[in-house]
Amino acid sequence: MKLQKILSNFQKLHPKEIDLSLDRIKNLCEKKLGNPQDKIKVISVCGTNGKGSTIESLYAILKEANFKCNVFKSPHIQKLNERYIFNNNELSDDELSDLLEKVEKINDNQNITVFEMLTACFFYKAAQYPDNINLVEAGLFHRFDATNILKNNLASIVTSISKDHLDWLPKDKQTLEQIVFEKTSALLNSNIIVAKQNNIETLECIKKTIKNNSSNKLFFNEDFSYSIKENGFFYYEDQFGGLKLPLPNVLGQFQLENISTAIATLRTLDLKIKDEHIKKGIKNISSLARLQEIKSGKLKELVKNNRFIVDGSHNEGGAKALNEYLQSLDCNKHVIIGMMANKEHEKYISYFKDVSSITTIDLKTQPNSISGKDLKEKFKSMTNVQYQPDIKQAIKSIDLKEGDLLLVTGSLYGAAEVLSLN
Repeated sequence: MKLQKILSNFQKLHPKEIDLSLDRIKNLCEKKLGNPQDKIKVISVCGTNGKGSTIESLYAILKEANFKCNVFKSPHIQKLNERYIFNNNELSDDELSDLLEKVEKINDNQNITVFEMLTACFFYKAAQYPDNINLVEAGLFHRFDATNILKNNLASIVTSISKDHLDWLPKDKQTLEQIVFEKTSALLNSNIIVAKQNNIETLECIKKTIKNNSSNKLFFNEDFSYSIKENGFFYYEDQFGGLKLPLPNVLGQFQLENISTAIATLRTLDLKIKDEHIKKGIKNISSLARLQEIKSGKLKELVKNNRFIVDGSHNEGGAKALNEYLQSLDCNKHVIIGMMANKEHEKYISYFKDVSSITTIDLKTQPNSISGKDLKEKFKSMTNVQYQPDIKQAIKSIDLKEGDLLLVTGSLYGAAEVLSLN
């Protein structure tokens, strides 16, 4: 309750949830907090899809190598505390409340958005651990994102970029080129590691945008790569040599792409991380709401012995990666989908091939979501689409046969509902 009250106070500081500008957070950090962002070592992660998974891969390997890390992620899935990890530990409710209250008092009711306040709080606390490695995920875009007030960093990772959050761009600039510009034109001069992209067009657009950036640049398939081998392992390779690695504990080929990007970053930074640290680390990656298999709980009881997966993908790139995984499975797939109103719904669903049923639902906790009935209408080109008002009723309505897979997807908010109900 205390955290909710503090967040409610934050919401009163600015009329908009998001207001793309760096002025307010610079004012707070530079004039009142002593520039904490200048006192820390940061690996920045921007892009559209794979940011969270890449950070979790970095974090798992670094922990295995006995590094102390601070981690800032957005959004959180179940609770705000997920965004705040210091010295390899998530802040407790009391610790987080104390931090937010302290920065709130220092800010003294000055105009600032909630995300900017949350970001300033992270930087303020992170400065207490100057020797730690900070893994910082950019929020919306990057150029005017609150995390982009750093003057120096260890590296910038660019994950897969695709169209998303188009409603935050002017109508005449809702293009892939503009999204790439927003995400990569303001990267710092250090190291830039570019993950696998969905197509050549996106990659060439990134290269064009960062052409004049003097950073050391690494690109997937040019400077580092991986290949899947038989007998339960994959092979990673870069300028430092090859690594025979066990398959990770997370699902989906896209996770191998994220893991490879993380490995390339850490080896480029020459942190003296040993091969064994990488091998052990990738077996202990957190995958909250990212092809996360639910193996117990209240909703799992409804699914019984069938596989039950939740995935927070919500845009075109996420749908493509998700369905590459689904296509690798030899079983009937039943999909439950709830989405936010500002997404490209028809493009998202167009990637779902060979699914046995689709059930649209209302996202009960999100006023800005599209209703399940309207979503069903948008999916009318698909066969076997039905509507149910919520997740529980959707699960009960599906006739699952032995060996069938049940997937809930379309939104991180929907994934959070599943995990909360479960």
